[in-house]
Amino acid sequence: MNQVFDYFASYRTPEGDVLMTPGDLMRALVPVFPPSGSNRVREGSLRGEWVKPGELHCPPSKFFMLFDTNNDGLISFPEYIFFVTLLSIPESSFSVAFKMFDLDHNGEIDREEFKKVMTLMRSQNKQAARHRDGLRLGLKVAEPVENGGLVEYFFGQDGKTCLKHDTFVQFLRDLHEEILKLEFSHYDYKGHGTISAKDFALSLVASADISDISKLLDRVDEIDKESHLKDVRITFEEFKSFAELRKKLQPFSLAIFSYGKVNGVLTKKDFQRAASKVCEVSLTDNVVDIIFHVFDTNRDGSLSSDEFVKVVQRRERDDSQPKAESKGLISCLLSCAAK
Repeated sequence: MNQVFDYFASYRTPEGDVLMTPGDLMRALVPVFPPSGSNRVREGSLRGEWVKPGELHCPPSKFFMLFDTNNDGLISFPEYIFFVTLLSIPESSFSVAFKMFDLDHNGEIDREEFKKVMTLMRSQNKQAARHRDGLRLGLKVAEPVENGGLVEYFFGQDGKTCLKHDTFVQFLRDLHEEILKLEFSHYDYKGHGTISAKDFALSLVASADISDISKLLDRVDEIDKESHLKDVRITFEEFKSFAELRKKLQPFSLAIFSYGKVNGVLTKKDFQRAASKVCEVSLTDNVVDIIFHVFDTNRDGSLSSDEFVKVVQRRERDDSQPKAESKGLISCLLSCAAK
């Protein structure tokens, strides 16, 4: 996490402290390729390599400025850790922790109880857990982690306001949707309200392992030659639906691996049915067509489930960085599929 922060942070104080601008924070959080229509060429790097500064083609988010609690326009390392911890919190996990610390069962917790909840949540994030008390690079930062970020926003300057469970859960949902909007706006840099099939495909593979990225980008490039795909446009709602499916990767992967193993193939209709019945997510034909184009490796009409799950799993890991133990089932399924 030190390395990520230092890589994207572009501001250095006269005292030598490294800080992020809101734009830096966005670039660190949103895995993207240049939009297909931008004609941007990245020279001097491996194909698919993330090149600093990796500019996002969208305006800075005012939402992110909530993390700048001292109003200096910059984001410190503790505030960054707080942000990453928030992104890594599954809604169900927060609800359990909230109920445990809500001792009087009134649906609210105070500032000190919230700090305990966040400490617990951070302990479940293997990267953030390494920075307890705000330690980075062997140096003590000015404020402990739990004193940074949005604590003042939630509890007021005097720290006496209480936080309602539903208020915080809605904040988490809004935070994730804001990041999705930023990613979508990056590809929709001309403001059409839709993105091309090729750009949606780029978003699918943006977090792929560097060893796989070249072949995946070749498949993305082939979209221009496919008459049924080259003119397809994807809306934000379609983009958001696939993001919802990513969050439910474990039950979804179990469904598609199990069905594919029994039936030998996994068709587009099977894929849509699994998303709908198992995860309650509706995917349009256009979205599924693009997914199959990228992840149907031998072009037999059946999804290469292991490759698809591997890439999506990596994206979710990049977004939330959960402990490895939580991925045990998916890892097992991938191993079984490879045999």
